[in-house]
Amino acid sequence: MRRFISGNINYSSWSIRALLMARHVGLDAKEEIVPLDFPETTERLAAISPTRKVPLLIWDDETVWDSLAIIEWLAEHFPDKDVWPAEAKARARARAISAEMHSGFPTLRKACPMDIRSRHATPELTEALKSDIARIDRIWTETREAFGEGGPFLFGDWSAADAVYAPVVTRFRTYDLPRSDRAQAYMDAVLAHPLMQTMQEEAEAEPWGITYGPDGRKAWMR
Repeated sequence: MRRFISGNINYSSWSIRALLMARHVGLDAKEEIVPLDFPETTERLAAISPTRKVPLLIWDDETVWDSLAIIEWLAEHFPDKDVWPAEAKARARARAISAEMHSGFPTLRKACPMDIRSRHATPELTEALKSDIARIDRIWTETREAFGEGGPFLFGDWSAADAVYAPVVTRFRTYDLPRSDRAQAYMDAVLAHPLMQTMQEEAEAEPWGITYGPDGRKAWMR
């Protein structure tokens, strides 16, 4: 059995990071979506996921969870698919900025939940949010300056680092967050990538919605 289980394409940033790279390498696994925040969501995930979270890769007798762990699994199993940059210094930087995204930027995550298909007002730019935004802009511009020669992405060619930051690109667009011209050029490249174009179309077509309110998240059918 070979399955890739994700949450909603429109809302699940953790899912699409790994799913982008699974599609990049041409992973031959059945893709399944478990819509988030419905009453039955936890029960459905409990039956398949040790963490009751997404994403999850089931590959024969292996079960791999967490977006970065799945990306590393893909890098090991598809060494010719350039999951990470080939050059050692670039690869180290790619992993460092990906880990920083994976564990950081809590204010951005809370103030700007991912919602690919929608456009929302820019939230209050608190000092904490401005700090997250500035750091991300600096990561994009400095990485492009140091390693981006030869292509429009962080390390020239598309890599896992771009997949990790792709949900952040959509947040910057959804909430019209301030950014430099260089950051905007990078965003344009990511949003125009065929894999991202497909995901945006899938997000638009999904029948599920999530509302964020003072009492938390509430799922509904469109």
